[in-house]
Amino acid sequence: MMEVFNTPNKVIITCNRRLSSYLAQEVEALGFDIVRAFNTGIEVNASINECIRLNLNLRIASQVLYEVKSFRARNADELYKALVTIAWEELLPFDGYFSVTSNVHNETITTPLFANVKVKDAIVDRIKDKKGVRPNTGPELNRAVIHLHWIDDRAEIFLDTSGETLAKHGYRKHPGKAPMLEALATATIMATQWDGQSPFINPMCGSGTLAIEAALMAQKRMPGLQRMNYAFMHFIGYDEEVFFEERRRLKELTNKKNLPNIIASDISNEAIEIAKSNAKTAGVEHLITFEICDFAKTTIPEEQGVIMFNPEYGERLGVHTKLEATYKRIGDFLKQACKGYRGYIFTGNLDLAKKIGLQASRRFEFFSGKLDCRLLQYELYEGSKDKLSESKTSKGADEIPTGSKIHKLIRVQDKK
Repeated sequence: MMEVFNTPNKVIITCNRRLSSYLAQEVEALGFDIVRAFNTGIEVNASINECIRLNLNLRIASQVLYEVKSFRARNADELYKALVTIAWEELLPFDGYFSVTSNVHNETITTPLFANVKVKDAIVDRIKDKKGVRPNTGPELNRAVIHLHWIDDRAEIFLDTSGETLAKHGYRKHPGKAPMLEALATATIMATQWDGQSPFINPMCGSGTLAIEAALMAQKRMPGLQRMNYAFMHFIGYDEEVFFEERRRLKELTNKKNLPNIIASDISNEAIEIAKSNAKTAGVEHLITFEICDFAKTTIPEEQGVIMFNPEYGERLGVHTKLEATYKRIGDFLKQACKGYRGYIFTGNLDLAKKIGLQASRRFEFFSGKLDCRLLQYELYEGSKDKLSESKTSKGADEIPTGSKIHKLIRVQDKK
């Protein structure tokens, strides 16, 4: 019997590009040792019961993949032959449903869909041979999911314990215009090293993702509490008590006291309605003060904290000359109204960023989709500029947080 729920094995936790150093911080905080880190994920050793914990706790991950077998396969026939030897009848219910996903770069394969069909055929043929019944298959990721990673002649087959991506946190029923991926929003907040207690101000909040993620982080409320269906529930050997025990633990960990002042503003009435609705679904509406106003009229509490903008950057929205004026106004507002705060602007347009008129003390590299982006940090000193020299020491370098041992490795890989 394949006892995957209690047997530690190679587990790959995937994430979007440039997020793996932040993911590593999360995984290390859960007490796991990182075996290897790379641009789009990290490797740990874990059983599927431990993968349940990872799925419920991680904000930045996309999928949690448990390896079943690795082998050499030069072509589709060799792939099929290796896969049909695996005891799938001990992993998948014969009367169940599964889907196949893949990441394939093999010169004999012109489309990954062909590789997916080969995986599906091997599994179905094996189960039919052993049980006399064919399981159902299809594209939906809401039940058991099998993942193939096949580069050149190296193939690995995984149980995808997540199914639907973890990078979306389940509260955004109304995305609004050009929303930020929830996992990316979390990583940008981690980059600011916000303490979760001082004010977090998010003017031009759009659908509210940054403010909602900040509220979830301050409350130590895990996105896994939003979700009741994962792929791990659809493999043989799943014990629902492990899942419910972890949910209970996470509910108890949720912080209800001394929560910070979180303010989200937008000039659009519709945006604020969407943001409020999303915050309500996330269970944090009571933690965020929403304001309908021009960003320059946003309430700035006297105690010092973090202020973060994610303005339009002309990729799909807005017009450049108008945006140039907006970026200049953002710079003026930060300088005049936000003294003592740390200011952040997330943008995919560095030409527009020059219009801010402030010197960034740090720059963090991110991707939003395929777009090369920066999170720019500004020290908004009170009074004189005599502290400016402190920030100039770190100025200019594109940075990855140094909280994790692996940040250097990832930087080297990202340059390749």
